Amino acid sequence: MARRQLLIRYCTVRTTPRVSILIQTMGAAVLVASALLPATAHARPRGIPRPEHPERAKAQPAAPNKAPPAKAPSAKVHSTTPTGPRVPNELGRIPIVEWHQVVAADGTYKVSRERFRAELRELHARGYVPVNLSELLDKTMDVPVGKTPVLFTFDDASPSQFRYLERNGTLVVDPTSAVGLLLDFIKGHPDWKAKGLFCLLPAAEAGHAFFGDKGIDGQKTEWRFKKVQFLAQQGFELCNHTLWHAKLNKYSGAVVQEQLARGAMAIDSAVPGYRVRGLALPYGLWPKNRALAFKGSWYDTKSKRSMHYHHEAVFQVSGGPARSPFDPEFNPKSLPRVPLQGGTKLSTTLDQMDKPGAWARYVSDGNRNTVAKP
Repeated sequence: MARRQLLIRYCTVRTTPRVSILIQTMGAAVLVASALLPATAHARPRGIPRPEHPERAKAQPAAPNKAPPAKAPSAKVHSTTPTGPRVPNELGRIPIVEWHQVVAADGTYKVSRERFRAELRELHARGYVPVNLSELLDKTMDVPVGKTPVLFTFDDASPSQFRYLERNGTLVVDPTSAVGLLLDFIKGHPDWKAKGLFCLLPAAEAGHAFFGDKGIDGQKTEWRFKKVQFLAQQGFELCNHTLWHAKLNKYSGAVVQEQLARGAMAIDSAVPGYRVRGLALPYGLWPKNRALAFKGSWYDTKSKRSMHYHHEAVFQVSGGPARSPFDPEFNPKSLPRVPLQGGTKLSTTLDQMDKPGAWARYVSDGNRNTVAKP
């Protein structure tokens, strides 16, 4: 109870004004006919053993005297892309896409509902499959052969992302909110599961306190925890975004730790025992002491307890597609993202990822026991 009272007491703190972010985009992608690709581009990939995860080893013990599953034949491994067969490459890049508000029209930090639907359709058509942050960190992604993982992230917990409607005393998800649109898309595409990361603000103004309060956009304060619980029950994951979108570079270490510890504490109040593994930096701004973005604590004078937090992953605002967790240079403490808003288009990044080069996409070989190398 003390935790919930603390949360409500800080709901009137104001957010800081948003600022525009200049994002560099790659040039238009050039489609190259598969006939012009080097001969090695279509060679069968080499496999290296994939690190075994302890929890998976317990859940799926190897049967005695049973050979490990064989790789699928080359003809089945390849999936068609505009440039030719898709060669397995589990050291390739993974897009971590970033949405803020899903509303009527595009704008700064905004995409239209129709554009949001179109981006989901494009990702599905181009062979992308949603995964969760925990699967990236634990290297347990189970991606079908020829497909590429994508991590959905939603920042700021606005009502446009998740609204409830009250119908005959029952709460239903607003089908025009981002959650409603995404769940409807998944219903029509059963090869996708409810996966993605919601980076939350528990005590922000303008309806951004756990997706809306105080009647803003028709959302009641008492619905906030229900929304967070619903997301966790569906299979989505929850992420820290500070208490009220604080610019962490402006504050002392004590305030930084309070912002992050109380942000994680609020999530725990809604979903007791929840393990918050990720932090999305507001505006991409680091605290003066970067180490505090990952680990710290805050002493609650009311409950006389120290609240600890530990973030294994920290998200930037932009930077392009992320490295594979199997890439030796993968750094979860600074994960780049692909922001979608205004004039920035998803196709630009996906076109670049379909070409050979530094941004070549991750492509699964369908074998969870090895890491496919081109």
